[in-house]
Amino acid sequence: MYTDRERCVRAVQSKDARFDGWFFTAVLTTGIYCRPSCPVVAPKPENMVFHASAAACQQAGFRACKRCRPDTSPGSPEWNRRADLVARAMRLIADGVVDREGVPGLAGRLGYSTRQVERQLLAELGAGPLALARAQRAQTARLLVESTELPMADVAFAAGFASVRTFNDTVREVFALSPTELRARVPKRNEATAAALRAVPLHTSTPRTPPPGTTATPAALSVTSVPAPATLHLRLPFRAPLNPDNLFGHLAATAVPGVEEWRDGTYRRTLRLPYGHGIVGLAPRPDHIACRLTLTDLRDLTVAISRCRRMLDLDADPVAVDDQLRTDPLLAPLVDKAPGRRVPRTVDEAEFAVRAVLGQQVSTAAARTHAARLVSAHGDAVDDPEGGLTHLFPTPEALAGVDPGSLAMPRTRRATFTSLVAQLADGRLRLGVESDWEEARARLLALPGFGPWTVDVIAMRALGDPDAFLPTDLGVRRAAQQLGLPSTPAALTARAAAWRPWRAYAVQYLWATDSHPINFLPA
Repeated sequence: MYTDRERCVRAVQSKDARFDGWFFTAVLTTGIYCRPSCPVVAPKPENMVFHASAAACQQAGFRACKRCRPDTSPGSPEWNRRADLVARAMRLIADGVVDREGVPGLAGRLGYSTRQVERQLLAELGAGPLALARAQRAQTARLLVESTELPMADVAFAAGFASVRTFNDTVREVFALSPTELRARVPKRNEATAAALRAVPLHTSTPRTPPPGTTATPAALSVTSVPAPATLHLRLPFRAPLNPDNLFGHLAATAVPGVEEWRDGTYRRTLRLPYGHGIVGLAPRPDHIACRLTLTDLRDLTVAISRCRRMLDLDADPVAVDDQLRTDPLLAPLVDKAPGRRVPRTVDEAEFAVRAVLGQQVSTAAARTHAARLVSAHGDAVDDPEGGLTHLFPTPEALAGVDPGSLAMPRTRRATFTSLVAQLADGRLRLGVESDWEEARARLLALPGFGPWTVDVIAMRALGDPDAFLPTDLGVRRAAQQLGLPSTPAALTARAAAWRPWRAYAVQYLWATDSHPINFLPA
């Protein structure tokens, strides 16, 4: 996108918010960079240069605009619709891998050399993995500075900086303000809120031990002050339009008791994170998603936000999706009736794969019951004073030790379950954000009991493939028949070729023709 200069200039001059996150505008005369929708008077075209990432702008010596705050733009939809090296690397960087494992850890997860990863990122984004991770740390630091009253030293280490000095220098360089000046610009909180934030206890001189299974880096072993459990109130931006009905309806209708719940207009769930665990509450608002996040370790903030955005598909480009689907005259009325449907995804790919197996050939209620039994027996207990959340979903390692005879399901599905968790536990099957989608599909299909429907639903909701399609799904076939579309799997697949690369979104519109609870925002 950013290489098409004429198109970028038009987007900036029209202040088109659809392109926020697609590219950034650096202004030569002022030395700042903005999002395309920045409300200030557009600069002259000859004074604009365009970059694919905030990190590239920062490397070129530009500072973030204080008016439009480009660091808070939705993420580029490119990284969630592709499965090549660059897209997988960007998803891992957003998940905090560079901060925890360094560039060698990033390259190792991708199966490439460090040099190859750096070369590819520089070629497409104008910045290497360290610069991209640095830009993300700066954004996290600003969020903590402005939304909490934590001491600056705690903010620095929670955001992933190795020292307070590096934190101060980076914030000043990126935002042209010191951390103290950033905090001073925030409207004063009411006294009750401020007192509650000041009351958050701190563990001082706590070693920053790396999470299990990761390689320690010098920064990860430094001694810091790490905050104890703290609650943050955040606003998650998205590209409009966003229809929350099927998104939150699906999450609420399939919620596993103890791990997820719908309470007071908010979807809540527990999160298993690299340094600890968390509880998140997400509620739809007209122009953002309200997010209430409680973490046992604030170093998990970036990862938690990234996973929640991914679960709600907030970085999608709904205009591009809907425009493509409208080209089919039989789908167009569904899109026009409720535009902006998202694909409900997951915060934990392995968890979703297990739940997909539990849901094979049973009702939604039965699948929830099976999952709840596993959770109560093998999940890690958590404390939730504000609701009914009791456990983290069990890890594959914990489930690998389950006695198959204790599972209330047919023998063939027990074999499917045990084969899946065994391969997830020993690493032969990887479904994380770094996964190659085609390789993961092939490995899933090789497992006993895995047919096209199970593989495609995992591809759609766990791997995040926007083109995953379910032509054998009963709800999809029923909707197709009602609309006058072909209803046999082969004929429907042929017709759906025109919907590519957004067939997963077409599934959401087709499902929405049914009266199932997954299609409605809970009361």
